[in-house]
Amino acid sequence: MTGERPPYLPGDRASLDDTARMIRVDQAGEYGATRIYAGQLAVLRRGRAAGAIREMAEQEQRHLAQFDRLMCERRVRPTALSPLWHIAGYALGAASALLGERAAMACTVAVEEVIDGHYARQAQQLGAEDPDLGETIAAARADELAHRDTALAHEATDAPGYELISAAIKTGARLAIWLSERV
Repeated sequence: MTGERPPYLPGDRASLDDTARMIRVDQAGEYGATRIYAGQLAVLRRGRAAGAIREMAEQEQRHLAQFDRLMCERRVRPTALSPLWHIAGYALGAASALLGERAAMACTVAVEEVIDGHYARQAQQLGAEDPDLGETIAAARADELAHRDTALAHEATDAPGYELISAAIKTGARLAIWLSERV
């Protein structure tokens, strides 16, 4: 006996369950991101940050369309929490923007740092098992990192209460991921 574990044991989740969870949570996350940016743009219609937010929102809309496509193709159910993410995402975006451009960008940095780690874990878990999903995740992750860098260039870390804003938003993002995978 080599001590190696077989690839599948009774009680283990099937890999199809894992990829369905990935697609579900990623679609929910991209949907939430579009709502955050919609809330920010409702408040910050003009200014130095508005153009950057519009560009990031357009990329998030493309990511959402990709995950929507994967959900349809693979018959993955959406999270039952979509109505909550609709409201919560918009509220977070509007609230952060009401605190100013730097706070809106601080929101972006916090969310994108959590999403970067989330996508990295998914990519590692997938390995070469599902190239289509892996490529979609890798492309979205690259854009999310670019969004973080854009937000940092817009002085996100100079927002009043940056550490508190960042910690609260990161906690909320991690909770949203956990819930969306399961509900």
